[in-house]
Amino acid sequence: MSALPEERLCEKITTIRLSGIVDQSIVDGPGMRMTVFTQGCPHRCPGCHNPETHSPRAGRTMTTAEILARFDANPLLSGMTLSGGEPITQAKALAPLAKEVKQRNKSLWCYTGYTFERLLFIAQADERAAELLRHVDVLVDGRYEAKRRSLDLPYRGSANQRILNLPASLASGRPVLWEKSSRFASTRLFKM
Repeated sequence: MSALPEERLCEKITTIRLSGIVDQSIVDGPGMRMTVFTQGCPHRCPGCHNPETHSPRAGRTMTTAEILARFDANPLLSGMTLSGGEPITQAKALAPLAKEVKQRNKSLWCYTGYTFERLLFIAQADERAAELLRHVDVLVDGRYEAKRRSLDLPYRGSANQRILNLPASLASGRPVLWEKSSRFASTRLFKM
């Protein structure tokens, strides 16, 4: 059953607390992507690349509609990446945004300090977290570990972090590594 127009409007006026947005990123997943940095992170990893995102009270708010307007303004984007901060702490607000990105047939990546295994438990207790995860194509999981830092790793900061094909992982109940040849690995910027 599809949402009624007023239900869709309610989803679009959801407010999200952000640290910032990078309108064109080539480092947070394949292709050119919009990266949305959420505000607030319980992990506070030593050596974190984005320590300004830790406080849940800092940053600013934007509506889903405002974020989508920026996203839609650039036809060259191959997808969106949710980063942080910790996106899972704002799952209720991010789930409608994720749904809209997927309805546009764009890829959705999500960075989290939680492991996939921990997210399975979180999703059992929190339907909005489960809903958000159902829309994510690729999950980069695990806390940043400064001792395992490597500049040679694509799309992640430390060797403990995994890049997972989330639909396959959810279907099997175990982590399935993402392969660059998967559907949303394309670096295609222009439609032929």
